[in-house]
Amino acid sequence: MFIEFFYLLRSQGLKVSLNEWMTLTEALDMGLCRSSLVDFYYLCRSVVVKSEADYDKFDLAFAQFFEGVETGDDLPEEIWKWLDKEIPPNFGLQQLQKEFPHYELDELLKMMEERLKEQKEEHHGGSYWIGTGGTSVFGHGGYNPAGIRVGGESRHRSAVKVAGERNFRDFRQDNILDTRQFQMAFRKLRQFSSRVDAEKTELDVEGTVQETCDNAGMLSLVFEKPRQNTVKVLLLFDSDGSMTPYSKMCSMLFQAADKSNHFKDLKTFYFHNCIYENLYETPHCRWGDWIDTEWVFKNLSSDYKVIIVGDASMAPSELMSKGGSSYYSHYNNEPGIVWLERFKRHFSHVVWLNPIKEDYWEWDYGSFTIERIGEIFPMFELSIDGLENAIKKLLVAR
Repeated sequence: MFIEFFYLLRSQGLKVSLNEWMTLTEALDMGLCRSSLVDFYYLCRSVVVKSEADYDKFDLAFAQFFEGVETGDDLPEEIWKWLDKEIPPNFGLQQLQKEFPHYELDELLKMMEERLKEQKEEHHGGSYWIGTGGTSVFGHGGYNPAGIRVGGESRHRSAVKVAGERNFRDFRQDNILDTRQFQMAFRKLRQFSSRVDAEKTELDVEGTVQETCDNAGMLSLVFEKPRQNTVKVLLLFDSDGSMTPYSKMCSMLFQAADKSNHFKDLKTFYFHNCIYENLYETPHCRWGDWIDTEWVFKNLSSDYKVIIVGDASMAPSELMSKGGSSYYSHYNNEPGIVWLERFKRHFSHVVWLNPIKEDYWEWDYGSFTIERIGEIFPMFELSIDGLENAIKKLLVAR
C-alpha cells in the first residue's frame, strides 16, 4: 500500500529518495505517529518534503491517496457531546488569577488518559475535568496557558481535510507569475488567427499522428496552409501612484506582449488612475507626452482586443466628476467614467486586469471605483488564473 503512495508522491514531482522512504518506514516501526493518520501526515511531510515549495504537491498527493479514509476520534462520542454544548453562563474565568503549573507534553497526555478513565459526566468550569470554561488543562472555552484544547473549532479536523485545504499553494514555484506565463496566456489568442490562401507548407502534427495511425503505423505527413496573425491588441497601463508596487509585474506583462509574435498589431499607452481625453506614450506620464484619446477611436478598429491594467483604486471624484483628475494642471472636461464607457461602446472585446487580490476588492481603498469600473468591464485579478480567464473572455463573442 505505502509503495503506491511512494510512487504517487514521485508522480507529483516530489523527489523522494529511497533513503528517505526507509527513514519513514523506520519511524513508523518505532511508533512515532501511533495509530493516527493526522500524526502520519505531519511525520511523512517532515521526512519527504525538502522545501516549502513542495508542501502543496505533498498535500495534493496525500488527499488523493487517502481520500475517503475514515478516521475515528480519539475521544469517546459521549465526551464530544458534552463538549459540543453551549458554555453555561457564569462559568468563565473565575480562577484566572491563579498561578498555573507547567506541565511537559508527556505528562499532559498521561493526565488526559487518566481523566478519560475517571470522568463519567459532563463538566463546565472548574480546574480538573475535561470540559468547557474554567481553567482545566483539558477542554475549551476557558483559559490555561499549559492546556490542551479539546473540541471547539477544530473537531473532526482529519488529515485528509488538512491536506485538502491546500494552505501552501502560494508557495509553489510554478505559481509565480512571470514573463513566460504571460506569454503562454497570450498564445491562446492565436485562435483568432486565420489560414492564408497559400500552399500547404505547415506540418499538421495532430493530422500527421492520425493519418499515421490510420496507415497502420507507416509515417504519413499531413500539411496545412500557414496561419496568418490577425489578432490586434491595445494595452493600456495605469502608471505611477498606487500602481508603483505592481510596476515589476506590469513590466513583465508588457515584455511578454511586446515579444509575442502572435499579434498582427500591438499598441501600448499609459494613463494615471483613470482614462481621460489624453493617453500617455510612456509610463512616466509627462505633461504633453501624449496622444488624444479620440485618436484611438478614429484610428483603431473595433476588432482590437483591449486589455486595461490598473488597480481601479482612486478617489470617487477622479472617476465620476469633471476636473477630478489628480494632476493639478490637468482639468478633465468630462468625467473619467464617460471615457471608459466610450471604450466599451467602441471596442467589442475589453477586459480589465487588477493587480489587487480579488478578495480585497470589496473593502480595499477605492472599493467604490473598483465596483463601478467592474460594472463596465469584466474585471479579473492579475494572477495566473485571472489572466487565463481574461484571455478566455477575449476569445468569446460579445
